[in-house]
Amino acid sequence: MVGRETETAEIMRWIAADRSRGGVLILTGDPGAGKSMLLDFAAGHARREGGRVLRAAGSESEAHLGFAGLHQLLRPVLAELDSLPPWQRSPLRTVLGLEQDTEAPDGVLTGSAVLTLLSDLAEPAPLLVVVDDAQWIDRASLDVLSFVARRMDGEPVTLLLGARAEAAVPGFDKGFERLEIGPLSGGAANRLLDRQPAPPTGRTRVRILQESAGNPLALVELARAAATRPSGGGSVAGPLPVTDRLERIFVEQARFLPEATRRPLLLLAAADATDAATASRGLPDAGDKAWEPAERAGLVRQDGPWISFRHPLIRSAIYHAASFEGRRQAHLALAELSEEPDRRAWHLAAATTRPDEEVSAALRQTAGRARRRGGYAAAAAALERAAELSPRLADQARLLTEAADLAVLTGQLGWVERLAAEVREHSDEPSLISSAALATGRLRSLRRPHAAAFALLTRVAEEAAAVHSPRVLDALAAAAVVRYYSGEEPQRQRIESLLSAVPDLAARGPLRAWVQAVSDPNGAGASLAPVLPGLIAEARDDAGSLTALAVVAWILDQTGLAARTFDEAYDRWQARGSLPDGLGSAVGWTYLDQGRWTEARSVAADISAVASAAGLDHAEACAYALDATALALLGETGDARHGAERALALVDPLESRSIVVFARRALGLAAVAEGDYDTAYAQFRSTFTGDGDPVHYHVSYTVLAELAAAAVRLGRREDAANLLERSAWRLGTGMSVRITALLDRGRALLAERDHAEPYFQAALADDAGEQWPFERAQTRLDYGEWLRRQRRIAEARPLLTMALDTFQRLGARPWMERAKAELRAAGIEAADSVAPGALTELSPQQQQIVQLAARGLTNREIGERMYLSPRTVGSHLYRVFPKLGITARAQLRDVVEGALSRVGGQGRNPV
Repeated sequence: MVGRETETAEIMRWIAADRSRGGVLILTGDPGAGKSMLLDFAAGHARREGGRVLRAAGSESEAHLGFAGLHQLLRPVLAELDSLPPWQRSPLRTVLGLEQDTEAPDGVLTGSAVLTLLSDLAEPAPLLVVVDDAQWIDRASLDVLSFVARRMDGEPVTLLLGARAEAAVPGFDKGFERLEIGPLSGGAANRLLDRQPAPPTGRTRVRILQESAGNPLALVELARAAATRPSGGGSVAGPLPVTDRLERIFVEQARFLPEATRRPLLLLAAADATDAATASRGLPDAGDKAWEPAERAGLVRQDGPWISFRHPLIRSAIYHAASFEGRRQAHLALAELSEEPDRRAWHLAAATTRPDEEVSAALRQTAGRARRRGGYAAAAAALERAAELSPRLADQARLLTEAADLAVLTGQLGWVERLAAEVREHSDEPSLISSAALATGRLRSLRRPHAAAFALLTRVAEEAAAVHSPRVLDALAAAAVVRYYSGEEPQRQRIESLLSAVPDLAARGPLRAWVQAVSDPNGAGASLAPVLPGLIAEARDDAGSLTALAVVAWILDQTGLAARTFDEAYDRWQARGSLPDGLGSAVGWTYLDQGRWTEARSVAADISAVASAAGLDHAEACAYALDATALALLGETGDARHGAERALALVDPLESRSIVVFARRALGLAAVAEGDYDTAYAQFRSTFTGDGDPVHYHVSYTVLAELAAAAVRLGRREDAANLLERSAWRLGTGMSVRITALLDRGRALLAERDHAEPYFQAALADDAGEQWPFERAQTRLDYGEWLRRQRRIAEARPLLTMALDTFQRLGARPWMERAKAELRAAGIEAADSVAPGALTELSPQQQQIVQLAARGLTNREIGERMYLSPRTVGSHLYRVFPKLGITARAQLRDVVEGALSRVGGQGRNPV
């Protein structure tokens, strides 16, 4: 059931939607997509809910036996036939072969008899009828079932059918809802492989993902087949082997093909799917006629000059059904014909069974080209195979180490660990072993448990320090990330101890700044802040250093500098690879703090997709927490809670304190947006211990002002005031401008009425506070509210107006409404922030997209209605948001409703 959460939820909804009314749902998908498993799930769920289940499964051998499917379905309840009236019982018993009649039973009578029987069986509990492989159910049974299906309204009977995609199921081709069971997503496919008895790794895993095309059966069977193969020396140019089971499913007809067809078919199987033209050139006598038998057998498709296999598994089966020598000759032929050096190198590697320096060199060149394109998995696989074919042991170890470094960027921890183990087997060189171990530790830091990652990284740092190697900084930089995630104080102490061993020549380097800031921002801020702009200037040509220093700026609450540095490094930063490396979400938090919420959500979506596919639970949790915070600020509270709860579910609260605090902050903001201050206070207070110490040394302090605001609403001033002052004492003189402003806002809120103003003024005194527009607007709103209640209306109005302008620009709907209410109380009616003609200035297509999105349709649903891809829909929305003066999808409804109200008397709809 891995990766089928949406499908199972839909099936459960379908079964439970209305127990008094029936329905028909048809599950369609390719062989091995998981239809049978989902039908099993449905049956099990229905039984657990107290319902009754009848099942049947079609088979080719019985497809021509009349009423065989109906007999299979009703066999468990044949005794119940006696309860039917005679005029129904007799024809039904006849078609089931239980009695003989001189005349063929009337089809309508048979159908009505089955309908009556099923209705009776559905009392007192609902009945679920499950039919698998419906494309092979005999036609007579299908006629009866379709008769019943169209007359089940009002009956507590649900019919679920499973059928192969594009297969004909007479009687069910129109008028019934379908649920397409498509390929698994990349993340789900990876999770399914992880659950196998011997999870594949490295290039084998990459090829399984490619060859299976998301087919669950293929993933399981290919993983099982790969586990039985000898390790090492395997080819990655040819497809992976398939089991006998899959061979029977996909290529039974291949054995009967003529020789003139089998030869080009093997060449096509050995080639890449896009190499059909190459395969044809290799066999001059194989024209279109040679492909026709394979096309008739359903093995290939022909689209103009292009020939492709109908399913990747067919290619695998054809390839591995051939002899080894046949495959080798095919690869040699393709290498000779290929005009692309990378394809030629892999084909030569597939045909090579012993060390060969020329082929190894060709693979190293291939790896270099792949690395330059950002194809890290391809580059790592090429280097691994190059190591296998290299004649020299020292070169093997070096190439495996390079492969491990690149494999880190694929997120495949098992692959990296295996490569590191091979390095240890091939070499006793400390630098290579240390480098491979560091690669493993870097990736482990993005997964649970963090303690193991920290132990490995500090061991590498300790060994490097013992030989005065600068690698100690690399290891400590990764260890500092673990320290940030975990929030463990002993880890900070351990890092500081090891950092003292770093050579003086690195004293001002970006890596040292990273280690100091990430592991102890309050302690390092005073010394790093003055020199940080200079370090950034020196790192202009180094994307890695520039990004690291941008993270340092974010950690030190120099948000403007961080955003500028991230923006400058953005293209180069992305080119480092899609894997969330270290504190990759820092760019998202920077954009969020600066009020660039759409960009922050985009960063979160990118990290979430990559982390989910790679199984990096902690990195995925970071993305969820970031997105949840943005959603809470936008007022989309339900989605915000869902995201924050998913983040919490992915981590261990004792090992991932940063995520816990970020998620709790998001939940608190969502509660504030809904006016639920009890929940808000509980969430904000949970970011500190009972004694008032921060749960996380960096993130906890960002909730101080919010905690004070909620405490005031609940009459808990004393506890909040004690916590604020304890935090101020802990931070001392090293606190940032941002935290100082938050403390002053909190003190103003908690102060006695006559003592609040100096704190409000202090919170707004430093112009650097404009780096955090939402927090600045909150302070202005609080101050304006205080002034209005002091009857200083004229002084309150500018502050409230400025706060409202910021909230409208950001799309912070709940705070926008509060600011409007305060302005009304101050005698000002706030204007709409959306220009009246903005919507009508959009293109007709953009107007339609806006209207559908305002109604709550997803990008996919809009695309289906308008025959656009979801990506195109998202691109249109991204472009129209600035034109409409909004930043969030939730604001579209107001835009549309406002436009309608402005033309309400004109008899036309502007969209």
